[in-house]
Amino acid sequence: MGIELELHSGRPRNGSSRATLLRGSYAHGDALARALSALVHNGSGKLGWVDLYGDTMFNEQEAEVARQEVAVLICDCSDERHRAALLDLAGLLEACAGTPGSYLWFMGD
Repeated sequence: MGIELELHSGRPRNGSSRATLLRGSYAHGDALARALSALVHNGSGKLGWVDLYGDTMFNEQEAEVARQEVAVLICDCSDERHRAALLDLAGLLEACAGTPGSYLWFMGD
């Protein structure tokens, strides 16, 4: 189980997603999935919508809401691997929220 992240300048399409790719995060997949797993099971907030086994996309408005959620998770996190994954997610959420028309793609495994 793991989640990779990609920030895109527009909605990515299968087969041509590299054309819109701005930045990716592929190093924290397992830790990010574990850090989000409690939220996913109870469906709370935007981050609770993330599918650990499929794809989920947030637009810039959804990313802004999720930024607030991830900030709370970071403060409450005691596991260093999970914290590093959440900090990486926070950076991508911030970039997405600040980039009109962008999408953050959560690619579950």
